[in-house]
Amino acid sequence: MFDRLLVPTDGSGPATAALEFAAKFASASATIHLLFVDERTDDGDDTDGDHRPAAAPGDEILAAARERATAAGVSVVSDVQRGTPRERILEYATTHDIELIAMGSHGRRRVGRLALGDETQGVVRDASVPVLVVRASDDVRTVYPHERILVPTDGSEHADAALDLGLEVAADTGARLDLLSVVSVTRYGSDVETDRLIDRLEENARAALEKTAANAAETGVEIHTAVTVGTVHREIATYAETERMDLLVMGTHGRSGDGHARELPGSVTERVLRTAPAPVLTVRAPEANGSSLE
Repeated sequence: MFDRLLVPTDGSGPATAALEFAAKFASASATIHLLFVDERTDDGDDTDGDHRPAAAPGDEILAAARERATAAGVSVVSDVQRGTPRERILEYATTHDIELIAMGSHGRRRVGRLALGDETQGVVRDASVPVLVVRASDDVRTVYPHERILVPTDGSEHADAALDLGLEVAADTGARLDLLSVVSVTRYGSDVETDRLIDRLEENARAALEKTAANAAETGVEIHTAVTVGTVHREIATYAETERMDLLVMGTHGRSGDGHARELPGSVTERVLRTAPAPVLTVRAPEANGSSLE
């Protein structure tokens, strides 16, 4: 599906999981770019004890990653750069016209305080291309081709961008696409959580969702809709697990209109990224200023 994919790697389990799943997203003529970022700040002596040129940091890691990628039948190029991982990753993606960045993350779903790694979080926030986040955990489904794809939506432009990408992936893999709208009871506070209010909110959400589904169905993709009530990120993760989703596609913030980065911690997208039972593909709407599932 994608022709130019970037997989930053440090040889860890999460990075390996991301590489293996990214290879499945690659088109027949795709190239996977492997990037190792050397974070050393000192210039150092790049010779061994016998004054011979020392192996560059990351050489063994990249060699192992290349072997995995080529075994999957994908063309590979690799590079070692020095600097801050997030900066080098984003810079590389821009200069090499990358279409998809794939990154791993640590974490088991029931570790409540576990956060995304700083590099993954920063790349998801600032990348101008979709980012595929794969958790290295036994409880994560990594099924391909996808049979069911979940796109949570709140009608924002970020969610619309996720829907467009989700439809593209669904059409490519023949998957059914589930549209989920969550009525957030926490957003309104306990004083107004009456049955009548919840019923009205559900009715409005269902009407908006059906309209979105009707438009999406014109692409030929099979569409299913659902409305649930509760805490948004929990409802998304629960639905994905119960319905055995193979991929989640979600919109996320980039930078705000004043140029300041919008942080992921505490947002719905960030919480889902570290709790979802399947890989999550994030995308941000270009030049977007609205909210996304927050």
